[in-house]
Amino acid sequence: MQIIECFHTALLVTDLQKAEEFYSNVLGLTKIDRSLNYPGTWYQIGNFQLHLIVDSSISTDIHNSQKLGRNPHLAFKVANLETAKSQLMANNCFIQTSASGRAALFTRDPDNNIIELTQN
Repeated sequence: MQIIECFHTALLVTDLQKAEEFYSNVLGLTKIDRSLNYPGTWYQIGNFQLHLIVDSSISTDIHNSQKLGRNPHLAFKVANLETAKSQLMANNCFIQTSASGRAALFTRDPDNNIIELTQN
């Protein structure tokens, strides 16, 4: 086997409208068409896709709230971390800087899915 590319990641969400507000408006991701017959939204990020799938029964618990990077998370590279931080703050999003001291921060979507934003 030779894996050549990461194609997509799927995240479970309980409320598609709240999730779309976060991923579309706060993070600024671009929605793409999907033809599947269950609730969800797809986003295109370069050659990568993020799939949001609705499941009202998911647990939104966080294993380690002191160090969000030590939980399952999705990481995005941003052009400017300070701009990203300002955008999150303007939308009253939770922000936690990386415990390692590197140029990265963590936030949570409405279902506590953890998102890392890094400039490196």
